Amino acid sequence: MRIDPYLKFDGTCREAFEFYRSCLGGDFDSAMTFRDGPPGMGVADESLDKMMHISLPIGSCVLMGCDDVPGFGPPTVFGDNFWVSLRVDSREEADSVFAKMSEGGQVTVPMEDMFWGSYFGALVDRFGINWQVHHSPNEA
Repeated sequence: MRIDPYLKFDGTCREAFEFYRSCLGGDFDSAMTFRDGPPGMGVADESLDKMMHISLPIGSCVLMGCDDVPGFGPPTVFGDNFWVSLRVDSREEADSVFAKMSEGGQVTVPMEDMFWGSYFGALVDRFGINWQVHHSPNEA
């Protein structure tokens, strides 16, 4: 299991990650805008060039991020604009960890197969911390 930070921005994700890359070095593993997503996502034209996902490996971890887009989760509240992302080794482990972590909390995205290839879910635990759980078969 590995823990990675996931940051949410209000339209400045690309700029922030270019800054982090200039400070920390390395190359992006992925950089996907909402325009790159599947059709029918319901994203307004003015938001299509915002970042849907970007990742920058740093040592044995990955710094990840996205932009806030209306209709995709609650609006950005700075100080509450991050997730702890758990990368697990199997679907079974993902289901087990997700079930335990969500007890007394709130599921925001149920565990399911996603178009980018991960088995993924998100929750807010009973202490108010945002978590993501995912298993990517190609990373196992």
